Amino acid sequence: MLLELTVENYAVVEQARIRFHEGLNLLTGETGSGKSIVIDSLGLLFGARASAEMVRTGQSKARVSGVFSVEETQELVALLGGAGLEHEEGEDLIVERELTSAGKSRAFVANRPATTSFLRQLAPLLGDIHGQNEQQRLFESRVQRDTLDRFARVGALREDVARAHAEWRAISERLEELRRGEQEKLRLLDLWTFQKKEIETAGPRASEDAELEAERRILQNSTRLEENATAAFELLYDSPGSALTQVRQAQKRVDELARIDARRSETGELLRQAAAAIDEAALELRDYLGGLEADPGRLEEVETRLAALDKLKRKYGGTLQEVLVFLNDVTRCVDEVENAAVHEAALEAGLRAAAEKYESFAGELTKRRQDAAAKLSAQVETELKSLAMGGTAFQISVKRGEWTAAGWDEVVFLVSPNRGEELKPMERIASGGELSRLALALKTAIGDADERGGLHTLVFDEVDAGVGGAAAAAVGRRLKALARRNQVICVTHLAQIAGFADHHYAVSKRERSGRVTTAVEELSWDERAREIGRMLSGDKITPEALRQAEQLMK
Repeated sequence: MLLELTVENYAVVEQARIRFHEGLNLLTGETGSGKSIVIDSLGLLFGARASAEMVRTGQSKARVSGVFSVEETQELVALLGGAGLEHEEGEDLIVERELTSAGKSRAFVANRPATTSFLRQLAPLLGDIHGQNEQQRLFESRVQRDTLDRFARVGALREDVARAHAEWRAISERLEELRRGEQEKLRLLDLWTFQKKEIETAGPRASEDAELEAERRILQNSTRLEENATAAFELLYDSPGSALTQVRQAQKRVDELARIDARRSETGELLRQAAAAIDEAALELRDYLGGLEADPGRLEEVETRLAALDKLKRKYGGTLQEVLVFLNDVTRCVDEVENAAVHEAALEAGLRAAAEKYESFAGELTKRRQDAAAKLSAQVETELKSLAMGGTAFQISVKRGEWTAAGWDEVVFLVSPNRGEELKPMERIASGGELSRLALALKTAIGDADERGGLHTLVFDEVDAGVGGAAAAAVGRRLKALARRNQVICVTHLAQIAGFADHHYAVSKRERSGRVTTAVEELSWDERAREIGRMLSGDKITPEALRQAEQLMK
């Protein structure tokens, strides 16, 4: 739910801070007062395209900020976590967008930088905007299919279909590649066989070169190592004035002190430990000297082996690990060519199994869609009756089409404004006003079946376009009903709709310091009556208009 919207230096809005509430939030005002600018600014938070022209004249940047109360769903946690954004459960989520006069745009989510594409991913979890452009999207087959699927609650099944389609497609591509490249692979077989044999004959191990380098350093410096080890052994152990001799003499002296002054017993113990450590180090050096041996033959073997490994690395990879990866790849290529028939048969069997899995899931999805299409069509027609479109027939066509990750169904919304006439695709029938009411009817019908759950923000811009009289009152009743389950924010020009508001906001233009700016105010009961009276009678609000406004509100 949208708790607060702050707009700064956007179009004619200098600064506006609007606190929204649960229920039906309605915005009204004179034509050109900036009502739709409020909705457009919210659209920026949902990832809409930004234009530098919308920065208020004379300002360097515009800023829009929204505070949302969000439900900590698994989808939201995964989306924020995948983008490296932290959000504590129960905390409000802040979304911001900045637009500079130079045309640059920046976005922030939870006070961290984000991309506009991420805002578009996040938007469905925050709310839906239904303006004239969004209503036109209802003409798209994909949007119609997704609308039906939301009503059918088939989100999990669609994921199964998508996974099955991905598996089927991957095997299809591998099989096609195997068949298409067979002649080329036959030409490369001799090369691959030579490369495979060369690496296998050498038999490299992943870290062998590092081990040989260490051994070569020792063999090349055996004389120097022996000299240093011998000198160290003599200093520690094998000379009259060795460290071990010195420490043991000091230990005896301290032991005599301790017999008189017991406080020095700990010092004696430290010297005994030091003597033991020196003795152990000396023994290790003695063993090391015993193992040192100049071996020119072994040095030659090591250098020959390193040269062979360097040759492999120059030809097949910068490291021995990369050489071994190349060996695995070339072994697979040789195996595929030599056993092409076996691999092709295995892929064909896998393709049949993947196709059967896809057909099973897609068939179940089709059945669920067809059942849902009949129910949704009936519910939409019922809603349309309430919106003064009782003669309108609405039907959803579900027909078999191409295999896709969303199933094989082509979904088309068919409409006939007058019963008895031919049903035709919605874009060929619906007028602006009819489309607004049709969008509202669909949203109302799928509201209870929406898988997202929780309180959701629905934004309607100009939903009353082309309607009036009884139809306008019907639109108001539908918005009110929809607001029982969602937060609804709506721009309207009609008093009949404004009377249904739970929270009413007046949008007006004011002049300040010689410049026009847009202001947004939440109205009290009496202020609402005057605003609705203005909508009924114009600038001169008559007593009759006020009485009618109060009646509409009641």
